[in-house]
Amino acid sequence: MLEPIRKGSLVETAIDSLKHAIESGDWSVGDRLPVESELSGSLGVSRNTVREAVRVLVHVGMLETRQGDGTYVRATRDAGETLRRIARTQLTDQLEVRIMLETEAAKLAAGNRTDQDLHDMTSALDARARAGTDLQARIHHDEAFHHALVAASHNSALVELYDYFSHAVSQTIEQTETDAGLPEPSQEDHELLFAAIRQRNEGKAEALARELLKPSLRALKRRES
Repeated sequence: MLEPIRKGSLVETAIDSLKHAIESGDWSVGDRLPVESELSGSLGVSRNTVREAVRVLVHVGMLETRQGDGTYVRATRDAGETLRRIARTQLTDQLEVRIMLETEAAKLAAGNRTDQDLHDMTSALDARARAGTDLQARIHHDEAFHHALVAASHNSALVELYDYFSHAVSQTIEQTETDAGLPEPSQEDHELLFAAIRQRNEGKAEALARELLKPSLRALKRRES
């Protein structure tokens, strides 16, 4: 359970102590935390310190406060730490997850896209084409296209998951664009995928999205073998 804080930054240490208690299972998702005075006594710090620590953990999504009811555990992991762990995984792992997310998104987008979605994807693709040899601009517009594609799925859970994974997505786009040894998905590849979505061809959109990054994935796996 909670250990009294002895030294260092009181708020930071209180945050670490509360996170550790949540991550180790002392409190589960949905559990209500002890009242502020009890936490203050357990940690050996002021109620203001506890309040600030709780505020930070609410901000990162581990806790939620309910007016007049108390503070509850919302998640057992800090989303920021999860993102840092994802960033440390191998590019092949990130590409495989990206392919899974974008394949399902493309299939859903073909069935659910609106005229506004088509406009957003067209704008991103046109800007990607105009970027030419401007690498950073091309990467930026490539990311915009894929985010617009996922948004066109109109699946809020998938959109949130993709946004959560977006840093790793950015890394894979930059790697495939800058590494001469990795096949780069062409403008035509992107245009064909977009055309399938525009035509509401779910099967074709799903297949094209799955194949978009397969050459890069195969090249990476050959390097690692």
